[in-house]
Amino acid sequence: MNDSFIPHADASLAQWLDYVANLHFKDIDLGLERVKKVAEKLDVLSPAKWVITVGGTNGKGTTCRVLERILIEDGYKVGVYSSPHLICYRERVRIQEKMLPEKCFTDAFDQVEKARGQISLTYFEFGTLVALLLFKSHQLGVVVLEVGLGGRLDATNIVDSDVAAITNIDFDHIKFLGKDRHSIGREKAGIFRTNKPAVVADPDIPDSVIRVAKEKAAHLRPIDQSWTFRPQGNQWIWESKERMLIDLPLPNVPLINAACALAVLHYFPKIISKEAIKRGLKGASLSGRFQMIDQKPLVILDVAHNPHAARYLLNHLTQFLKNAAKPGAKLHAVVGMRKDKDIKGTLDILSERVDHWYCAKLSEPRGAPAQILASFLQKSAFLSPDVKSAWNQAMQAANPEDILLVFGSFHTIAPVMSALNLRSTGDQ
Repeated sequence: MNDSFIPHADASLAQWLDYVANLHFKDIDLGLERVKKVAEKLDVLSPAKWVITVGGTNGKGTTCRVLERILIEDGYKVGVYSSPHLICYRERVRIQEKMLPEKCFTDAFDQVEKARGQISLTYFEFGTLVALLLFKSHQLGVVVLEVGLGGRLDATNIVDSDVAAITNIDFDHIKFLGKDRHSIGREKAGIFRTNKPAVVADPDIPDSVIRVAKEKAAHLRPIDQSWTFRPQGNQWIWESKERMLIDLPLPNVPLINAACALAVLHYFPKIISKEAIKRGLKGASLSGRFQMIDQKPLVILDVAHNPHAARYLLNHLTQFLKNAAKPGAKLHAVVGMRKDKDIKGTLDILSERVDHWYCAKLSEPRGAPAQILASFLQKSAFLSPDVKSAWNQAMQAANPEDILLVFGSFHTIAPVMSALNLRSTGDQ
């Protein structure tokens, strides 16, 4: 525990984050007992009139973003808690799509510090309590919580949601969640609540998820059974037993995530208008999710960091290269990944499509060395000590008609966004 310097409300957010990062003896310490005790002291277990919790392996942030846009279009005052951030910590809390001033955060950090007493909290637990404090102080109609890791023992699970959703179930964080989809599904289903809707957007739903829903007496609402969707030309259709939405605009996010969001809203306590849904879908986008930057070469940023996300990225790339790329265009890829990820599984999926590789070490403790990344590639690669160096190498080597993909982690695309002076979602 770091007692050498305890910040105060007038300290900077950077000082608070440095303090909190060193407060607990483990970076990740799953469990709800400690964080719930502090939450009860702060009286933040009911941060809004309605709460939606979104878990899953990939697509959580995108699903939360679609929910946020549509709910705001329908007249709700909405708060979203998501992680990790890209450029600055304040991205983790959005209210009406905007980040809050630093002073709001430092005041909230100070309140949590005073309330915790001798209870030790991890970085994520502390930040979750800060988010809940900020939400409660703004008197919101709806709060959307993105699960950090897993579900059952994640800090966000101290709050009882009115609707829970699982976007998909695949392999990631196996050290904490288990080595098979059965175990991972059981952990993610821990966000389900008694007599509340539990939306699942994975068509191959593990038996463990069904079992948890029964044990908790949650109302399971799986894709292809309770609801479904399908493209129709330049539009798409979402359908349940009770409602059909036709002529929907195609969003600038994965369609499965948009469909999952519509399923959540279908089982929300209040009916959402079709007009709000259409407007929300048109405006929904999220930084770092197949984000195309009009440069020469064209730059694509994607936070894909596991095989499931890499498969989606490959499908998008293949379609784009087929329909929009100039003849003779080469694909250059800058990659940086954490060493605890399935590096081989992720790179294998993209290896045939990429023409030139640039491997970088991330500027954080868990970053895999560039040599490790390159060892899983069939082609030779440029090795760089950091993402910025790899990015500069790729930009110098690429021709104007080429495409430059940056992927592998939030920590990979953040330096590139900074180099391009790009703002992240919520930075308005």
